[in-house]
Amino acid sequence: MTSSAQEMDYGTPARATAREVTLEIDGRSVTVAAGESVMRAAIEAGVQVPKLCATDSLEPFGSCRLCLVEIEGRKGYPASCTTPVEPGMKVRTHSPRLHQLRKGVMELYISDHPLDCLTCGANGNCELQDMAGATGLRNVRYGFDGANHLQDAKDESNPYFTYDPSKCIVCSRCVRACEETQGTFALTIDGRGFDSRVAAGQNEDFMDSECVSCGACVQACPTATLQEKSLIELGQPSHSVVTTCAYCGVGCGFKAEMKGSEVVRMVPWKDGKANDGHSCVKGRFAWGYATHPDRITRPMIRAKITDPWREVSWEEAIGHAASEFRRIQAKYGRDAVGGITSSRCTNEETYLVQKLIRAAFGNNNVDTCARVCHSPTGYGLGQTLGTSAGTQTFKSVEESDVIMVIGANPGAAHPVFASRMKKRLREGAKLIVIDPRQIDLVKSPHIRADFHLQLRPGTNVAVITAMAHVVVTEGLLADAYIAERCEDASFQAWKAFVARPENSPEATERVSGVPAELLRGAARLYATGSADGRRGERPVNAAIYYGLGVTEHAQGSTMVMGIANLAMATGNVGREGVGVNPLRGQNNVQGSCDMGSFPHELPGYRHIGDAAVRGRFEAAWGVALQAEPGLRIPNMFEAALDGSFMGLYCEGEDIVQSDPDTQHVAAALSAMECIVVQDIFLNETAKYAHVFLPGSSFLEKDGTFTNAERRISRVRQVMAPLGGYADWEVTQLLSNALGYPMNYRHPGEIMDEIAALTPTFAGVSYEKIDRLGSVQWPCNEGTDEGGTATMHIGGFVRGKGRFFVTQYVESDEKVTPRYPLLLTTGRILSQYNVGAQTRRTPNNRWHNEDRLEIHPVDAEDRGIVHDQWVAVRSRAGETVLRATITERIQPGVVYTTFHFPESGANVITTDSSDWATNCPEYKVTAVQVMPVSQPSRWQQEFQRFHAEQLGLLNAARAPQEAAAVMGK
Repeated sequence: MTSSAQEMDYGTPARATAREVTLEIDGRSVTVAAGESVMRAAIEAGVQVPKLCATDSLEPFGSCRLCLVEIEGRKGYPASCTTPVEPGMKVRTHSPRLHQLRKGVMELYISDHPLDCLTCGANGNCELQDMAGATGLRNVRYGFDGANHLQDAKDESNPYFTYDPSKCIVCSRCVRACEETQGTFALTIDGRGFDSRVAAGQNEDFMDSECVSCGACVQACPTATLQEKSLIELGQPSHSVVTTCAYCGVGCGFKAEMKGSEVVRMVPWKDGKANDGHSCVKGRFAWGYATHPDRITRPMIRAKITDPWREVSWEEAIGHAASEFRRIQAKYGRDAVGGITSSRCTNEETYLVQKLIRAAFGNNNVDTCARVCHSPTGYGLGQTLGTSAGTQTFKSVEESDVIMVIGANPGAAHPVFASRMKKRLREGAKLIVIDPRQIDLVKSPHIRADFHLQLRPGTNVAVITAMAHVVVTEGLLADAYIAERCEDASFQAWKAFVARPENSPEATERVSGVPAELLRGAARLYATGSADGRRGERPVNAAIYYGLGVTEHAQGSTMVMGIANLAMATGNVGREGVGVNPLRGQNNVQGSCDMGSFPHELPGYRHIGDAAVRGRFEAAWGVALQAEPGLRIPNMFEAALDGSFMGLYCEGEDIVQSDPDTQHVAAALSAMECIVVQDIFLNETAKYAHVFLPGSSFLEKDGTFTNAERRISRVRQVMAPLGGYADWEVTQLLSNALGYPMNYRHPGEIMDEIAALTPTFAGVSYEKIDRLGSVQWPCNEGTDEGGTATMHIGGFVRGKGRFFVTQYVESDEKVTPRYPLLLTTGRILSQYNVGAQTRRTPNNRWHNEDRLEIHPVDAEDRGIVHDQWVAVRSRAGETVLRATITERIQPGVVYTTFHFPESGANVITTDSSDWATNCPEYKVTAVQVMPVSQPSRWQQEFQRFHAEQLGLLNAARAPQEAAAVMGK
């Protein structure tokens, strides 16, 4: 989807109502939705009304006075943006008097504005410039001798955009965008009258203020006051390509605005169904990694990881990888090799990798990084509701009365959805936060959680079961819903279990640390919309959103089932504003699971042991498939150390940094004889590789991503792959070299195969996605054309909803005198996952190291001061981080992020994992923290190994760089 035209701006938001109003605008009859503004009605009818303060992403403000109209029977000249339509209204948008008024207003604006249009970065894309032309302004009578703002100094502190107050017209669009769209409230109008100016924080630089650099203010600005530095440097784009962000699981639509094959800026797509034109700092600005000098664009091979890399042709690299895999299989057996797919790659790329493993390797040794984040979601929701995915759209939260956030920090990890949620909270929805930390949702501008259940890490199941106890024992069940839609036997067993006295809030308070009265109030609020348990006139819409703080536990699957139990018991599945909604961490976690990346499941979550399902794939692929599940990632590591798993194909995943117990992972990789890594940088896993195949960034990809709301969106290539091949083509080359032919000509053909073999994708095609913007699975003959927005309407996918007993089992990771604190982990807004992308952008300005958060009481007990280096020791290892003393974390608990490899956050996480899926228990690690003065032994070895591997890489690059210099 390529475009050169700007998107239409209707001035004010559309109004969602079935009632219509007919009026007359400039002599023509116009019918629009009731509640719409006169301005929007006119623009929808093709009549352009001049405007500056109005834009259709913000509520009308009525300050610029350019959109004045005449209305028959009314005195004066009302602003069309703030005037709602009325039946029979007769509007005139242009007249000599209106022209005179608008021209006078524009003259005042321009009298205090630099006349540098020819050299301004916004030249050719400036609303002020456009309105000067629209109003016919040709000269300014007032001159520039009086007071003005032309010498106001620029604020260049933000690495991505500049603020030039000399060009500000004080339209307040940026302030309103920060409030209405983003919900940060970082901008204000400071001063009065002529002295009015936009201010960040308390008249601070943008970088020192609470601004989160989402770009909403830049997007809203009608002049060059707030402008991307990339646009100033590169000039106006000539065309754009609609694509999908490759960061978190929100799946924002963007327009990559281009000059030739160079990206000028990324602009959030107004028609993006997941983001509605909003963005965050990562998607909006942190795309420069795609052309970073660290990119490896030529294939490389080496015999041992202590050897220098050698750049080779694609043909030699692919041939060498294939021969090594065949050698290993001949020596150790067919099951001695396997592969890992990535949640950062497209559906089509992931599908091909699992197909290669099953059809070319001849085994089911395929797994995905979703194993270490949301595999309990797949298991828990599959068992209870019948499908391994969230139930709602993101937009559904706008209908919620009560929102419960469990083990997630949307403001940091899913910021665009967080903004939508915060808007609903400001409108009056109630909020329950269940989290060991005080995340920003607990208390932020104009938002305060009604309940914050600050539980001890590892006690999720005890808390959710205690909430269920309140619902059952206080008569808050949705009896009719349960009788109609759920299994009676499983419900009765669950009901009897949760009603036991040992599951009461009072009994579990000692375990969880959550005061019983708070837990009871939260349970009543979720079930009824009232903290005292009184029901309203209609059923409350209560929605649950959860993250890795639910799944990354030894009882992750149990907790997911507990969440589903609670939602079913209160009737909160199957309509708008409710549901069970996992917030997927990476851009295609949902898709990587959908595509059959687990060793026991084919695409569409169908078990490899099902002969009928397997037969369909065997017929389509022309090869016999193993009936037994293969190895999970942890099993691969154990088998490598045992000498029976010797070859790995790893596409787009950094298991050394992201998997738990780093030293164990490194030892397993060191034991293997051939590791093939396909990626864009020499990440921590690639340092153990024997073959490096250049990967492609999302700007070089063509395919689809599936976000957390099951929305399948197109990823469109905006520049040619720097390595010469797209990722799907590389996998195809490897498969062909292994003797299993793949001959796709375009990713669309891969999606056609997916749709033919996967019932939930049967109606998915590129043509449909291009036409509709996106589709949501299930998408087949039994659904609407665009798929299924809300799951389980009228009945569950599995038939009757099934309840499960959720017995709390204490984690093996217990505090002891040796390890008296509990470590939990999470993410931060400016960085993403292992940081390979964001660390190569100016996002480091906000967060350039992982730090350890510790409560003042625990810090004082250990003699720790703020910013001091501290050792964090667990039974798995030790690392050293800088301390941040804060009351955001509770006593007895410490917290860190995991975005920087040198921090070694996963050196200290252990091999404890979920009982059903082997998802690691990242969120509960018993540790001791003490002041130190030097890095840990592991960190010292990391620095040595890192320098060695960079040296071996540079040895391969030196001839190429020398040749480039000679060529100049």
